[in-house]
Parts: sequence; C-alpha cells; structure tokens
Amino acid sequence: MKLLLLLFSGLKYLKFGKLFATGGTMLLSVAVYAFVFGWRYAAGFVLLLLVHELGHYVAARQRGLDVGAPVFIPFVGAWIQLKDMPHDADTEAYVGLGGPLAGTVASLACYFAARSTGSDLLLALSYAGFFINLFNLIPLSPFDGGRITAVLSPRIWLVGVPVLVALFFWRPSPILILVAVLAFPNVLRAFKYDPSLPENQAYYGTTLESKLTYTCAYLGLVCVLAIMAHDVHDMLGHLRG
Repeated sequence: MKLLLLLFSGLKYLKFGKLFATGGTMLLSVAVYAFVFGWRYAAGFVLLLLVHELGHYVAARQRGLDVGAPVFIPFVGAWIQLKDMPHDADTEAYVGLGGPLAGTVASLACYFAARSTGSDLLLALSYAGFFINLFNLIPLSPFDGGRITAVLSPRIWLVGVPVLVALFFWRPSPILILVAVLAFPNVLRAFKYDPSLPENQAYYGTTLESKLTYTCAYLGLVCVLAIMAHDVHDMLGHLRG
C-alpha cells in the first residue's frame, strides 16, 4: 500500500506519468487479485500479463510505432496504447503476434519450472498463461487473433463470432458481453468488406509470403497453446479435487 500511495503521489510530476500508468495499475491489479487468489498467484498472473503486453510493445517499437506504457485493469486485462496506428495489415499482424508469442514463452517457462520444482503454483500460473493467450487468439478484432488474421482478410473475423458465442454458453461472463460490444463494429466491417476498394487494397494488400508466414505462426501458436492448456488442466485435477 505504501508503494501504491507513492506511485499515486507521482501524478504531481509529469515525468512519473508512465511509471504510474504501469506500476500503479499493476500494483492495484495485484492487490485486487490477491483478495481472490492470494498474493503469490496474483503477482505471478500480473507478471504474465506484463510479459504479454511487453511483447506488443517491443513489436510496435520494432516497426517504428509510438506506443504508450502498459496499463492494467483488474478482471479485464491489460493493454498498450498505440499512439501511431499501423499503416498496413502486415504491421498490424506483426504487433498483434508479439503479445501472444511473448506470453506463450513466459507460460512455457512457468511450466518447465513447475515440472522441475514440483510447484503447483507455477503449474497453475502456466495454465492461466496458456489459456489467456489462447483466448486472445480468437480470430476476431479486438482480440490479438483478429489483428493477426486480418492479414488474410477481415472476413476471417466472421469465424470468430460463433467461437465467442460458444464460449458464452460454455462459461457465461460479463467480460464476454463487453468483448462482444467492442467487437460488434468490426463484425459489421467484415460483412461490408470490399477487397476491390483502393483503401482496402492499400491496407490489406500484403504479399503471399507474408500471408503464409502469419498463418503458420498463428496456427502453430493455437496448436501449442490448446495442447498445453488441455494437458496442464488435467495435471491440475488434484487441486480442483
């Protein structure tokens, strides 16, 4: 709490703005999650979210985009603000892929550490990481999966609609309703998408090599995350029991 108050007091100084945005909201998220899951799990979970967002951050900077620091909201997640929007679908896919790729690596690190130490905490964190990153790969904007698959065509987003509906019936959640509201304008864009328009040709006109590269990366991540989430879920059966 002392650290949190110190970060809030930094609002008086503009140079502490980014520190507050990331550090303050991280500590707030840890504090909120700790009431439900305990502080060790809460801290590990927020760190996994941070790695995911830093993946987006690094990818955006590599493509020359101006980007803000990660910001966290408990039970919603985290994001980075792109101050410069991508100028083409290739760049959007590159930035979108950076988060799930970094998040998958972090989750695998937790998994292998758990297997070598026998830590149920690390195993539970690895499952959370695998599941969250898999969930983020739903092929529908504003998910990362929608940003990656847009390199093929925005019409791919229509595939994500039944996936989101199925998830809601499987595990009803107000967060899914919020996501559906945010995704609705993009679903309309997908219905109205006309590949012959000059602006669409300019933005989505990527090379065949680029399309194949992102498709393979996307499908590879989906397979790895789905398998690991399934297997680790089974391994955690003794904790659920």
